Amino acid sequence: MEITRPDWDVYFMMMAGVAAMRSTCVRRRVGAVIVRDRQVVSTGYNGAPKGLPHCADVGCLRVKLSIPSGERHEICRGSHAEMNAIAQAAATGASTEGGHIYSTHEPCSFCTKAIINAGIVRLVYLHPYPDELARELRSQASVQVLHLSASFLSSAESLMRSFLHGIDS
Repeated sequence: MEITRPDWDVYFMMMAGVAAMRSTCVRRRVGAVIVRDRQVVSTGYNGAPKGLPHCADVGCLRVKLSIPSGERHEICRGSHAEMNAIAQAAATGASTEGGHIYSTHEPCSFCTKAIINAGIVRLVYLHPYPDELARELRSQASVQVLHLSASFLSSAESLMRSFLHGIDS
C-alpha cells in the first residue's frame, strides 16, 4: 500500500488552516503556525484580545467605516494571527529565533515588523495581502518568503480526502 505524506510546507500550512478555523474575524479568517526545527512552537488565529468581545459578536468597525483591505490596521479591534502566535510563544517562554512562520495570508506591515523582531527567518503563506510596505520590510530584513501556489489547495484537498475516507479501507 502506498501512503502519501505531505511535504513539510504543506503539513504546516494545513495546521495554519486549522488554526484559522478558530478565527472570530468577520472579514478574513487567518491562521498562523511558528515552527523551529520542524517542531511547532506556537499557533495563532485572528480575533479579539483575551477576555474581550469578539468581532463576530459585536461587529467590525472596519466594515462599519468601509475601510478597504490593507488600510488603517489600527482601527481593527482584533489581534492578527501572526501577532497571536508570537505572543503565545512569548507567554510560554518558547523561542522563535531562527523559526519559520506559516500563515494562511501574507502578513501586514505590523505583523511583518513583529516577525522580524521575533527573529523569524522564513515566511510561507498562501493568500496574498495588499501591503507593499510589508514586502519591502521583509526584503530589507532578508526574510525568506515562499508564496504557495494554488496547487497547494489540490494537494491539501487530496490528502484530507484520503485521511477522512481512511487509507486502509
